[in-house]
Amino acid sequence: MTQQPLTLEQFLVAHPPAPPGDPNALAALFSAIGLIGKSLSRDLRLAGLLNILGTTGETNVQGEAVKKLDEIANETFVKVLQQSGVACALASEEMEKPVIVSGQGRRQAPYMVLFDPLDGSSNTDVNMPLGSIFSIVAARSANQPPVEGDLLTRGTGQAAAGYLLFGPSTMLVFTTRAGVHGFTLDPGLGEYLLSHEAIRIPARGKVYAANEGNYHKWPAGTRRYLDSLKQQDKATGRPYSGRYSGCLVADVHRILLGGGIYLYPGEIAKPEGKLRLLYEANPMALVVEEAGGKASTGTKRILDVEPTKLHQRVPLIIGSRDDVAEAETSMQADR
Repeated sequence: MTQQPLTLEQFLVAHPPAPPGDPNALAALFSAIGLIGKSLSRDLRLAGLLNILGTTGETNVQGEAVKKLDEIANETFVKVLQQSGVACALASEEMEKPVIVSGQGRRQAPYMVLFDPLDGSSNTDVNMPLGSIFSIVAARSANQPPVEGDLLTRGTGQAAAGYLLFGPSTMLVFTTRAGVHGFTLDPGLGEYLLSHEAIRIPARGKVYAANEGNYHKWPAGTRRYLDSLKQQDKATGRPYSGRYSGCLVADVHRILLGGGIYLYPGEIAKPEGKLRLLYEANPMALVVEEAGGKASTGTKRILDVEPTKLHQRVPLIIGSRDDVAEAETSMQADR
C-alpha cells in the first residue's frame, strides 16, 4: 500500500523550526499562507469568467499600473494574515505603508510578514504562470507594537521565506532555515501534500532566464556574461538554453529544481535595479541559499544588503552556485 505524503500541517509538526522560532505560531502562519494560496488559486482559475482581468486604472507605490488581480491578491493576504493572530505587521509591494495589526489586549503577535502578493502580474491576462512571495521576520518585541523601521531587516534575519506558484498545479515552497521543501495542492482533498522534500539546486545548470530586451541598457560586464552563455563550450555545457516567463517565481522555481541562473541586473542608467529587496530578492535568496545556491547583486550577497527603505530596489543574480559566481566575476571585471 502506497504511503500518503505528509500534509503541510503534519510536516510542520514533525519538523518544527529551531529556536528562537515559535513552532505553533509559525505553523499557524503557514496554514494562513496556505489558505491564501487556495483562495488565489481559485480566483486565478476563474479570472476570465469573473471580470477580474485587466487594470483598475490606479497606480501603486511603485509607479506601476495596478491589475485587478494585484488588488485582490493584496486584499487576500492582508485579510487572512490579520485574522491569523500571529502577524503583528504586514508590508506589501502594493502598499505605501505597512499595516500594523493591533494586539487588542492580546500578547503581541510574534511575526511580521512582507510579501509580493502577485508576482508576474503582467501574465494575468494571458494565462501564464504567476506567483506570490513572502518573507517572515520575528517581531522585535513581545511587548511593544512594531514600527515601520522594524521591517527594515537584513535578509539574514529572516525566520522563514517562500513562495506560492500558480501554474498547472499550485505549489507552496518554503524554508524555515532547515532545508527547502515543496508542497503541491491537491484540490480534491484541499490539502498541500509534500511533493518535493529537501530540494537541492545543482551547482551548475544549463538554463538562463533574463529579459534580454534590456540587453543594450546593461553594463559591458553583464552583456559579456550573457554573450558567453550562448557560446559553444562542451566543458561547461554551453550554450545554455534561454527560458524567461516574466514571472520571477516561475523562473527561479525552474532553476531551483534543475539548475541555472536568473538575472535581473542593474542598468547603466538604473544601477539600483528593478526588483524589491524586502518583498522579492530577500525571500527568494533565502530559499535558494538554503537549497545550496547563491544570490547576489552582482557585487554583494543579497542577504547582506542593509535595507534603508521599505520599497528599496536591488539587482538580482540568483541560481546555481557556480553560475552565479561566474556572473559576478564578469560583472565585477569593469569596476
